[in-house]
Amino acid sequence: MNTQRLLTAIVLTGSLALGTYWYANGDRWSVHAEATTAAPASDRAPLYYRDPEGAPLWSAGPKKDDRGRDYLPVYDDDQAAADPAKPKQQADSSRKILYYRNPMGLPDTSPVPKKDPMGMNYVPVYEGDEVDDGTVKLSPGKIQRTGVKSEPVERRPIRVSVKAPGTIQLDERRVSVIAMRAESFVQKVADVTTGTRVKAGQPLMQIYSSAVASAAAEYLATITSKTVGGVEMYGRGSRQRLINLDVPEQVIADMEKSRVAPVTVQWSAPRDGIVLERNAIEGMRANPGDVLFRIADISLVWALVDVAERDLGNIAVGQPVTIRTRSFAGRTFTGKIAVIYPQVNKDTRTARVRIELANPDFALLPDMYVDADIDTADSAPVLAVPDNSVLDTGGRQAVLVDKGEGRFEPREVKLGRRGGGYIEVRDGLADGESVVTSANFLIDAESNLKAALKGFAEAAPKEPAAAGDHVMGEHK
Repeated sequence: MNTQRLLTAIVLTGSLALGTYWYANGDRWSVHAEATTAAPASDRAPLYYRDPEGAPLWSAGPKKDDRGRDYLPVYDDDQAAADPAKPKQQADSSRKILYYRNPMGLPDTSPVPKKDPMGMNYVPVYEGDEVDDGTVKLSPGKIQRTGVKSEPVERRPIRVSVKAPGTIQLDERRVSVIAMRAESFVQKVADVTTGTRVKAGQPLMQIYSSAVASAAAEYLATITSKTVGGVEMYGRGSRQRLINLDVPEQVIADMEKSRVAPVTVQWSAPRDGIVLERNAIEGMRANPGDVLFRIADISLVWALVDVAERDLGNIAVGQPVTIRTRSFAGRTFTGKIAVIYPQVNKDTRTARVRIELANPDFALLPDMYVDADIDTADSAPVLAVPDNSVLDTGGRQAVLVDKGEGRFEPREVKLGRRGGGYIEVRDGLADGESVVTSANFLIDAESNLKAALKGFAEAAPKEPAAAGDHVMGEHK
């Protein structure tokens, strides 16, 4: 016991020179050191009070622990040395700390150091970190870590490409039908079937019609008569009757040359094209109006595409169009917009557009699916920004302007056309300004967070909170 008392006296003697003192803690002794050069406590205002045993507990005002011991004050000049358990974010004592914010970005602040439920230290916010001009300031290290990139605003032509699906259809002006205008009988049909390509004047069938035979005999009787005057006028009327019965012009010419009325009349193809429909059968009876052949010229076809209602303002008659088919990969067909139909489909909210396409090799067939790419490019350059630089929430469009020295300003803009990876800016930016093109969502989140924290700070009381209001690990 004497040896232990002697050692204790020696330690106490040395401790006095260093400004340390010992206190009993149950059956063991604890030591606490105070800097001998510290100014008197009465001349300084403590920043906060900490647990006397160094536990991670703090208080904004004087407080006692569960054993009745006073919390120790921490001052500006000794917080780093006397409080090794204090969060590292508070080591900068050269600037005034406004408050501490939640490390996960939640709208929660504290006037004193604090830990969140996960044990993470709250982050100090210093005076001067926030500015009132709406800009966000980031350190060079944070800019490098987040990969922030900026690009100057320039004037450039906006290439807007409208894409729309469609189908190939026949040119309505290039379709012909062969129908009888009087009761007839099909005597013979040529070797022509559906899908056969025919030439104009190619024989298709032979028809017997009593009405045609009667008109032909009457016409021959008038043209072989020697009588003049009224008979000549009657002959012209007989010829017109044959024309009204749709007798081919070549048949009438052969009658005038041979002066013989044919028993059957040969019907020929009225144009070059493809036989789309063949209803004529040998021996059948054809009533007036029955369609026996349908022939279409497909050397020129239509592409009918459905353009979305939102794109109607970008298209106009005469614009060039590139057509790609699903049947010929890598091949394109070019044409121009001929007609924009004046009606919007109420179910699909699309308008039909007609593009005329040359089809010399008959590659484009009716009802074939196609994809149209309408070029609406305007040669006049406009102020444009990359499309990834715009923060679009639906009701608000904004960009982050790079002000230099790590400062970024959120700015609302009015946008125009989009295309080619760029968006037209009609209002809000000037030529030569730089906008953030990468990591802009992170900066925008930082801006929103700072605005929220600023609102909390302004609403917080300016006087220190009462003792025990904000204690690490406690919520009272």
